[in-house]
Amino acid sequence: MLETSNNLELPPIPAKRYFTIGEVSELCAVKPHVLRYWEQEFPQLKPVKRRGNRRYYQRQDVIVIRQIRALLYEEGFTIGGARQKLSGEGAKEDVSQTQQVIRQIRVELEGVLHILKR
Repeated sequence: MLETSNNLELPPIPAKRYFTIGEVSELCAVKPHVLRYWEQEFPQLKPVKRRGNRRYYQRQDVIVIRQIRALLYEEGFTIGGARQKLSGEGAKEDVSQTQQVIRQIRVELEGVLHILKR
């Protein structure tokens, strides 16, 4: 969905199942309090909450956060506009997220291949 130049500058998403709010903050270049606020504003963001209300984000959540970040910070959308854009794209959003995951896996596999060739 959102191919922006800044998304290319963000670090690759590690091959993990769950991420803490601190890790997501670093991966998406957004402060933790902003992530907590976005959870209230965007119904697509539903991190798993465990004991002590600790948040654990999945890879899909990180991708959605990067999309929200791009809409707000790079494309100049308001919170309401970004919410509407994300909820209105449905199938296009799924295809784009799948493409992002495939790109990420490819980068990781190329890294493994490079290590194996040494």
